[in-house]
Amino acid sequence: MLGIALSCWSLVVVALTMLKAFYQIGYLWKPQAHHHRGLYPIPFSQFFRSQTLFGPLFDAFGNVILFLPIGFLLALLWRGAPRLLRSVTIAGFFGSLTIEIMQYIFRLGYSDIDDLILNTAGAALGGLAATKLPKWSHTPVVWLILLACISFAILVALGPRLGDPAKVVG
Repeated sequence: MLGIALSCWSLVVVALTMLKAFYQIGYLWKPQAHHHRGLYPIPFSQFFRSQTLFGPLFDAFGNVILFLPIGFLLALLWRGAPRLLRSVTIAGFFGSLTIEIMQYIFRLGYSDIDDLILNTAGAALGGLAATKLPKWSHTPVVWLILLACISFAILVALGPRLGDPAKVVG
């Protein structure tokens, strides 16, 4: 079940980071806005570029939360491995780095150092949670991750039928 959950959540991560140009969930984003290449190598510069704090904070928490399940599931799969948290953190880093490179190469959005930092932190926190939470809680958390995957698939299937385009601002 861990492998299935990790595979499903990995697909969610890929969909939310590299494939937003090809689908939409309601009117959360405009797919056409993701057919470009951008590079932001200065850490946390978005906080200084943005007119409000909502966008940068939403992105920051979203990036951490996106990789929490990856770290959690990897820690359970690699249970007992030496330097478990280090291994999970490194895997999160290289997974995120791969995404950022692919986004840049294939013009699938912004390649941002913040994403790399925050995704890595999310994987590390997920791994830490797996090591600190009681063992009885692991199975329910894995089921919640699978439920989140199913919920995401339903939202993608409903696509633009969610929301009212006349009420979208901007």
